[in-house]
Amino acid sequence: MFFEKKDIFFDLDHTIWDFDRNARETLHELYYKYAFDELTGSKSSDAFIETYTYNNHRLWDLYHHGKIDKPTLRKARFEDTFLALGLDPELFPWSFEEDYLRICPTKTNLFPNAHETLAYLKGKYRLHLISNGFKEACEKKLCHSKLASYFQTIVISENIGVNKPHPDIFHYALKNGYAQCERSVMIGDNLDADIRGAQNVGIDAIFFNSIGLEQPADVKYMITDLQELQTYF
Repeated sequence: MFFEKKDIFFDLDHTIWDFDRNARETLHELYYKYAFDELTGSKSSDAFIETYTYNNHRLWDLYHHGKIDKPTLRKARFEDTFLALGLDPELFPWSFEEDYLRICPTKTNLFPNAHETLAYLKGKYRLHLISNGFKEACEKKLCHSKLASYFQTIVISENIGVNKPHPDIFHYALKNGYAQCERSVMIGDNLDADIRGAQNVGIDAIFFNSIGLEQPADVKYMITDLQELQTYF
């Protein structure tokens, strides 16, 4: 279907690297290390993790659109979680966040068939990465999960000062990868940042839908498993 393409651009978090699963593992470990079970009165970490996940996704959406900066995101996601759980945010130990940032990027849970699919595509196309993640965390994820070698170019939004879906990051990635928009495809999980962001600059996009969302009318291509890319390419 896309055999005429030459360059494939991937998102990282929630597309290749299973952000939510890796975050859950880390938060579960730290919940007990910091005795949050005593603080919250709940032996289970589930409510804390679910509340944090909701807040983190909400704040990342604001960050994608430049409405908040990195320090605000990092501070608010845990403070808002404490508030939502009825806890005083002043009680949050910031060494917890430091441990989270240190440990989480070293987790290696990927979406099924990630390595196999990337290896298959690398044999036929030039692969690139565009991430809105933070520089240090992205580099750790790529290293620990052994992903860096698949990509000819890696663009991290923090390095260039603009996030997806802004057109500038796509134009930068195309130029940096010596790619042409009509011969390129973007693959990502975020409808706004990845899919519509790419489409708005003339790049075809494939929506990676791992959570069962209904396919929007303006999204032409959708997969639920990375292995399906082998039928597109």
